Amino acid sequence: MDNRILENKTALIHGGGGTIGGAIARAFARQGAKVFLAGRTLAKLDAVARDVTSAGGVAETARVDALDERAVNAHADAVAAKAGGIDIAVNAVGIRHVQGTPFAELSLEDYALPITAYTRTNFITAKAAARHMVKAGRGVILTLSTPGSRMAGTGFLGYGATCAAVEAFTRLLAAELGASGIRVNCVRPHAIPEAAAKGSHSRDVFRGPAERAGVSVEAMLAQMAAQGTLLKRLPTLDEVANTAAFLASDQASAMTGAIANLTCGGLVD
Repeated sequence: MDNRILENKTALIHGGGGTIGGAIARAFARQGAKVFLAGRTLAKLDAVARDVTSAGGVAETARVDALDERAVNAHADAVAAKAGGIDIAVNAVGIRHVQGTPFAELSLEDYALPITAYTRTNFITAKAAARHMVKAGRGVILTLSTPGSRMAGTGFLGYGATCAAVEAFTRLLAAELGASGIRVNCVRPHAIPEAAAKGSHSRDVFRGPAERAGVSVEAMLAQMAAQGTLLKRLPTLDEVANTAAFLASDQASAMTGAIANLTCGGLVD
């Protein structure tokens, strides 16, 4: 197993109990990383950890609110002290927000919530891990966005602005930390039907637009795949997780400030 691309790496994953965060944790562990899973729901974190350990990997869990700077810093310090450092930090936190509401009906609170929350948690978690990475002179930070960052459409004004902000944050943070040997990249998947089916918060988010269109969430996603992507499909959890593992590995050592486009051709670069 010496060819595992994350052998002897320590990964800290916020949102590690979610569908995307859990998939990334399992992929990282398969590739040899020890994973520390942080989130607000311990039962979900423990379920992912059991999957990891039953497959021969190593995982630890902790209840941490990724919007609480003090809690995030304390947990990062504890992980670094126990593991001897933090090699990889991933923010896969999911925050429920409103989509599907036209601008004329959208409240300031519903518009601002995802922008405020997602930019806050990405700043807090990245800074907590970067403090330890700078000391080591190496590290990888991964963020998540969606094609809403660049799409012109209706009903996702707040979240589209959020994703554009996360991608800008990724590029700018890569510039801030590059001289310290730290790479920062973003994974941009399209909607993931598999995640919605497995209970992701995205199902609740998609319900608003689907109801306004008079269709089910499944039908809306199927239409999105057929009419809105070049491959006529949407990405899978494994595709997202395996891409994250590659970006976190030394195989991607020349990549920083990059956006990994996993939209199945929903957006083209």
